[in-house]
Amino acid sequence: MKFRFFGRSKPVKDNADTRVRSGGASDVGAVRRHNEDAWSASPGSDLWLVADGMGGAAAGDVASQLAIEEVDRLVATGTPLPDAVASAHDAIVAAPAAGRGAAGMGTTMVALRLAGDRYELAWVGDSRIYRLRGGELEQLTRDHSLVQDMVDDGEITAAEARSHPQRNIITRALGALSSAAPAVDRRGGSVHAGDVFLLCTDGLNGELEDDRIRHILAGSKDPQDAARRLVAAAVAAGGQDNVTAVVVAVRG
Repeated sequence: MKFRFFGRSKPVKDNADTRVRSGGASDVGAVRRHNEDAWSASPGSDLWLVADGMGGAAAGDVASQLAIEEVDRLVATGTPLPDAVASAHDAIVAAPAAGRGAAGMGTTMVALRLAGDRYELAWVGDSRIYRLRGGELEQLTRDHSLVQDMVDDGEITAAEARSHPQRNIITRALGALSSAAPAVDRRGGSVHAGDVFLLCTDGLNGELEDDRIRHILAGSKDPQDAARRLVAAAVAAGGQDNVTAVVVAVRG
C-alpha cells in the first residue's frame, strides 16, 4: 500500500509483520505561504521518497508531486531506481504542455529503497538522507549545491556554509528549464538491524544541527514520533522554509 501526503503530518501504518517501520511529517514552516514539499511511503515496495519543489508561482508543489508520482510508478513496474528518478525530470518538463504546472518548475529528490539486507539511494539536489547507526549519525548523500562545491574546494568551511548568503543555490534539479536530465547520484550498502534512515528537505537540516537531529532520532519512541518531533523542532527553530521528514527504522 502506498501513502502519499502533502502538507502536515499523517500517520503511516506499516504492516505489523514487516521488519521496517516508517513515518513522515511535513509543515509549511513559519514563513512560507505554500508547502512545496512532497513525500511518499510505499512500505510494500520498500520505497520512500522526499521532494522539495522550487519555483513558488512557477508551481514547485506540482513539480514535487509529479516527481513522487513518476518514481513511484516506474519503480513499481521494475525500472531501476536511478533511472526512475532521471525519468521524473522528463515528466516535469513535459507537464506544462499538458496543462499541469508551469514552465520553470523544478524539484529536488531523495529516494531510499530497501532490498533484503541492502539499501539503495538515489538523489538530485540538496535534500538529504541520513543514517543513525549505533548512536552515530551519518549523512549518506552529498548536496548538489554551490556551497557544498565551495566546501569541497576548500573555499569555506562546513560551518560557514550553514549561513552563507548563497546556501540556497542548488547545482542540480529535476525540471527547472533544463532540457537534459541531470546526473542522478546513487549509493548503496548493507542494512544492519537497528538502522534508522532519515530523508529530509533542507528546511529541516537548515534549522537543526546534526547533533540535534541525532538526539531526536535516538530519543523517539517510533518513526512517526521521530518525524513529527524533527519537523516541530525545525519550525520552532525558525521555520524559514517548508520542512519535511520521513523516518525509516529497521527492527533491531
